[in-house]
Amino acid sequence: MARAMYEYTKIVLSKVSFDATLFCKEVQKAVRRLLPHELEELRIYIQSLINQNPELNQCLIYLKA
Repeated sequence: MARAMYEYTKIVLSKVSFDATLFCKEVQKAVRRLLPHELEELRIYIQSLINQNPELNQCLIYLKA
């Protein structure tokens, strides 16, 4: 089930990537719900989204905590 949550999180993040505020809120939720190794994978995925939308860069702070 945890893997399903990771995939769901990726879908949600891609859908809210137009708004940095919403994106940050979803990243915070993901940090609470995902396993540590999934967070590493999520960080890589978010980096690819940041390449497309540089304004999302501010949300990386939640993954480093």
